[in-house]
Amino acid sequence: MNKNNKDHTADEVKTNFIHLEIDKDLADNKNGGAVLMRFPPEPNGYLHIGHAKSICLNFSLAQKYGGGCNLRFDDTNPVKEDVEYVESIQEDVKWLGFDWEGEVKFASDYFQQLYEWAIKLIKSGKAYVDDQSADTIAKQKGTPTEPGMESPFRNRSVEENLDLFERMKKGEFAAGEKVLRAKIDMASSNMHMRDPLMYRIIHESHHRTGDQWCIYPMYDFAHGQEDFIEGITHSICTLEFEVHRPLYNWFLDQIMAADPEVQNNVRPRQIEFARLNLNYTVMSKRKLLELVQKGIVSGWDDPRMPTVSALRRRGYTPESIRAFADKVGVARRDGVIDMALLESCVREDLNKRAARVNAVVNPIKLIITNYPEGKEEMVEVINNPEDDSMGSRQVPFAREVYIERDDFMEEPPRKFFRLGPGREVRLKGAYAVTCTDYKKNEAGEIEEIYCTYDPETKSGSTTVTRKIKGILHWVEAKHALDAEVRMYDRLYSHEAPASQKDVDHLEFINPDSLQVITAKVEPSLKGVKPLDKFQFQRVGYFCVDKDSSSEKLVFNRTVALKDSWSKKK
Repeated sequence: MNKNNKDHTADEVKTNFIHLEIDKDLADNKNGGAVLMRFPPEPNGYLHIGHAKSICLNFSLAQKYGGGCNLRFDDTNPVKEDVEYVESIQEDVKWLGFDWEGEVKFASDYFQQLYEWAIKLIKSGKAYVDDQSADTIAKQKGTPTEPGMESPFRNRSVEENLDLFERMKKGEFAAGEKVLRAKIDMASSNMHMRDPLMYRIIHESHHRTGDQWCIYPMYDFAHGQEDFIEGITHSICTLEFEVHRPLYNWFLDQIMAADPEVQNNVRPRQIEFARLNLNYTVMSKRKLLELVQKGIVSGWDDPRMPTVSALRRRGYTPESIRAFADKVGVARRDGVIDMALLESCVREDLNKRAARVNAVVNPIKLIITNYPEGKEEMVEVINNPEDDSMGSRQVPFAREVYIERDDFMEEPPRKFFRLGPGREVRLKGAYAVTCTDYKKNEAGEIEEIYCTYDPETKSGSTTVTRKIKGILHWVEAKHALDAEVRMYDRLYSHEAPASQKDVDHLEFINPDSLQVITAKVEPSLKGVKPLDKFQFQRVGYFCVDKDSSSEKLVFNRTVALKDSWSKKK
C-alpha cells in the first residue's frame, strides 16, 4: 500500500476540516505516515443514506491518502443482529463503488482479546462485577448536574470479581443478573464516565460464534479497542460519539498500561463530524425497522425508505449518491438537508445516462381520422439528446395512439400549448395533428379525441415552415404494452416526523405516498430488466422494479423531471 499517495479521485470529497487534521498528522509523521480508516456498521438493520455519506467519506479519505479502509461489523449484540444485514451491507458498499482492505472484519473476531483485556482491568482494580439490575444502575447514575451513587458492589475484591466474571462467562447466571462495570468516577461531569457497563449476559446464539459466548462486550468497550487491534489511524464518527471519546481514551490508557505487548501499537485518533439528517423521513434504524415490522412499507428496500437498497431499487445510481455526499460536505454541526438536493443529484445523473422512451401514465385514445386505416409506419426517435453515442431507435406509428389525458382541455386557456378543439400540436418524432372533435361517455368523461394530421409535417422534414409550440409524447395503441407504474411521494407528511414531542412518527405517515396506476408504454420496453433506467418523456425518470417480468412490466418512479415538491409546500 502506498501510504503517501495523495492523488485525487474523480469522486473525492471537497477539502474539509478532516483533511486538515490528517494532513497535520502526516506532516508530523504520526504513525509513520500510514492512513487506515474503517467503516464499522452494526449488523442490526439495512444501511440508510446517512450511512452512505459515512461510507463515501471514509473510503474517499482512504483513496485520497493512498491508504486503506476496513469494513468491520460491530456484532456485539446477538439479539438484534442477522446474517441478512451483514450481506446487505456488503452489497451496499460494493454498489456504491468501494472496496475494503483485506477480508471483512467482525468485532466477534476479537471477543477473546477483549475478554482478556477485561480480565486485566479487573486485576488492576479498574473493573468490577455488579449484581444490580439495569434499572437500578440507571437510577444511580445521577444527572448532569448531580453526582451519581456508587454501587454497593464497587469495592469487591479482585479475587471475587475474577471468580464472578469467570462464572458469568460459563453461563452460571441469568441474563441481567450481573454485569461487569468499569470503575472510573461516579461524580464525573461526563455521564459516560460514571462506571459504564463493559459486559452483559446474553443467552442467545450469535450469528458467527454460535453458543461459544454468553457474555458480550458493550459497544463502548468494544468499539475503540477494535480500532486499536486493527491499527486504525483515524476513527471518523458522528458528533454523538464526541462525549464517548474520553471513555474510549480511558479504556485504551488502562489497556496499554496493563498490557506491555501493545504499548507501541498505533493509537486511533477519533474525529467527529455532523451526521446526515434528511427532511420528510426518519434516520433511526429502530424506527425504520418499525415501519417494516408493522407493514407500513413492503420491506427494507421499499422505494419510499431512505435505505441504500431502497434507493437502488427506486433507480438511484451510485454516482448520484456519491455526488450528493460531496455536495452535502462535512460539517462540525448537525443540520437538516432538504430531500430536494438528493433528488436533484439523481436527476442530473439520469439526465446524462437514461434513454428517453414514450410512456403514457394517464392514457386517453387519440384517433387520426385522415390517417389510412391499417397503415403502420416506423418513425425514428433519439434515445438521449445528451449523449449522441446512444443513437436512435424505431417506434411504430399508426392511426390510433394514446396521449396523456392532461394534454387535452375542452376549453384551454390562452397559454395552454397542448391540445384542444381546433388546436394543432406535434406528436413528438412524428406528425402535427389538429383536434377536430372528441367523444364523452355517459359519465361525461372524455374517452376519445379525434384529429387530422398533416402528412407534410413528419419530423425531420425540411418543408415545414410554421412553428408549432405544443409537442406531446404518445404511444401507438395497437403495439402499446401495459405497465404497472408506481408513483412515489414522501413517506411522511411532516418535515421532521421524529422530532415532534409526544407525537409518534407513525402519525405523520403520508397516505398518498404510493399510487399504483396502469400506463401504456412503447413496445421497445418489452425486454427490459430490473434496475434498467429510463426517462418517460415529459413525465419523469423511472426504473424497472424487481417485481417486473416478461408477463408484467413494473416501473418505479425515481424522480420527477423537475422539483415540483417545493411548489406544493
